[in-house]
Amino acid sequence: MTMNKNAKLLENLEWQGVSRRTFLKYCATLASLMALPPSAGRAMAEALAQAKRPSVIWLPFQECTGCTESITRSHSPSIEGMIFDMISLDYQETLMAAAGHQAEEALHKAMQDNMGKYVLIIDGSVATGLDGAYSCIAGRTNLEALREAAQGAAAIIALGSCAAYGGIPKAKPNPTGAVAVSDIIKDKPIVNIPGCPPIPVVITGVLAHYLTFGSLPELDKLGRPKAFYGETIHDRCYRRPFYDQGKFAKSFDDEGARKGWCLFELGCKGPVTYNACASVKWNGGASWPVEAGHGCLGCSEPDFWDAGGFYKALSMPADPLKMTAGAALAGAVAGVAITVANRAKKGAAKAAHETTTLADLEK
Repeated sequence: MTMNKNAKLLENLEWQGVSRRTFLKYCATLASLMALPPSAGRAMAEALAQAKRPSVIWLPFQECTGCTESITRSHSPSIEGMIFDMISLDYQETLMAAAGHQAEEALHKAMQDNMGKYVLIIDGSVATGLDGAYSCIAGRTNLEALREAAQGAAAIIALGSCAAYGGIPKAKPNPTGAVAVSDIIKDKPIVNIPGCPPIPVVITGVLAHYLTFGSLPELDKLGRPKAFYGETIHDRCYRRPFYDQGKFAKSFDDEGARKGWCLFELGCKGPVTYNACASVKWNGGASWPVEAGHGCLGCSEPDFWDAGGFYKALSMPADPLKMTAGAALAGAVAGVAITVANRAKKGAAKAAHETTTLADLEK
């Protein structure tokens, strides 16, 4: 007995030994992670249970395979592990058994059979230098492959910072002319899931949202899902209280570092980096870079590699308490100024009206 590709999602999960109870718990957890109301968990379960596994075509371009490695670091049963139960992964060079002409045949058959319905995942930047000749697969450039695959895609997921922004290949001097997926494709819905590598549960959440509601989740100005990129690392960091107290590690092995003090002065980019690392964590929620003692590199932000100074502190006041007090004072002063200005405007308008009325009476 083999898994039926055309069966409904819950039927395939039950075939693999996943109970309805486990499935409901999965949907409830996923809804919570995506900041949806509790009722959304049951709605998601009902929709996913009836959904057929959508075809997913995954094309790797200029990348290091880190995004694939991240996704495959699953622990079953888990949200990350279920990604391959929710979808029909019809093409992914690293994970598929086929190779060469057989793999290319599988790619084009999946595109033809699911035209206009498949989800296209891209990881890696797109080389445009020398008409794309810097990166080729099966005798075709990444540029050609992207344009062809995008034509029949219902939606595109730019997985990892390279696909979302150009990433490390785009770093100066960018000899291959690397660009982001969104720099090439303009007529398809695209969701960016940046990170070097991205967190596995984020792609699971995006796919589940798409299957449930038939659309991509709400995105921020950089095309990222707000549910996962709506707050900074700093907002959720367990070291935040030490930042507010002005307690900073001065080196990676000093007393402050051993006590878990804030890594801001050692170059942590948490205050300007939007991602869910601090709340979702990595390796099944075991840990994340800051918890392991290393500051955030800001890898889910554009041009993080060229920003420089991984171990150079951001240009912000060292004393957060003074900074907060100063900001509050500045806000209060600004508020008073606005109030005075508004009153002056009202007074001027009233005077102008009275002058106009008097002139009319004289006429």
